[in-house]
Amino acid sequence: MLDVCLMGCGGSMPKPDRWLSSAIMRLEGKSVVIDCGEGTQLAMKEAGFAFKSVGVILITHFHADHVSGLPGFLLSMGNEGRTDPVLIAGPRGISRVVRSLCVVAPDLPFEVEILEIPREGGSFSRDGFDVETVEASHTCPCFGYRIRINRAGKFDPEKAESNGVPLKYWNRLQHGETVTDGDLVFTPDLVLGPPRRGITVSYVVDTRPLPGMAKAVEGSDLLIIEGMFGEEKRERAEKSMHMTMAEAARIARDAGAEKVWLTHFSPSVPDPGEFIGEARAIFPAAEPGEDGMKTTLFFREDGESDE
Repeated sequence: MLDVCLMGCGGSMPKPDRWLSSAIMRLEGKSVVIDCGEGTQLAMKEAGFAFKSVGVILITHFHADHVSGLPGFLLSMGNEGRTDPVLIAGPRGISRVVRSLCVVAPDLPFEVEILEIPREGGSFSRDGFDVETVEASHTCPCFGYRIRINRAGKFDPEKAESNGVPLKYWNRLQHGETVTDGDLVFTPDLVLGPPRRGITVSYVVDTRPLPGMAKAVEGSDLLIIEGMFGEEKRERAEKSMHMTMAEAARIARDAGAEKVWLTHFSPSVPDPGEFIGEARAIFPAAEPGEDGMKTTLFFREDGESDE
């Protein structure tokens, strides 16, 4: 199962009643955080997640409301006892940004690894999370992220027998281990059936809609997507390279998403619920995000309901 929390849902600046947009996903005690603006460490404390568990921080882009909380966040991780390396990934230039911000956090008890994602995007895996970029169009280089938790196939004893796998290795292979016995090498695929349906969460903020965006987040169990304005401010959204709630809902509909949380609300939108009807007219299951909003996503077979 995968725990997901929208730690904050604000854009531009934190407010007394709204933290800046960020999210955390936790899988078997290991966590990925997306974006880290001012106050994210406080939002995480309020949400009740452990700093020590965070092994990956994904940055969508370098505007202050998405990166300025990094020094304090990293210091909180160190103060909680993190010693294993932490990977920070983002668009090209992330190394310079992290080095500059961390001047005020120079003595961390763990190594900070940096992954600069090329302009055309990319993918990588860490701690059981498979991360792919989603193309975005903003006023600076920006990515959304599609995060998948893959699930191995079921153990198939008949397949194991037909492949000549000794019984004593079945359990180890079933749990993903490769076993060497002299000159023989036994791999998990010798005892497992085809991969099963995994879990997919996509996170897309600070962008205009793009033609391929729905395809990039297709089939998401949860889509967290920007709905910065209501339709009454469509012109402002276009000029500032953001999306309205209705535009986000169209992407969700076309992507066939299961659940949709709208986020990154403008400070000029004190009550996102005022405009949620515009989104629900297109995608009835759309929900306005709230700080600390949580869900747990479970593995299920194709055709099964998540209810």
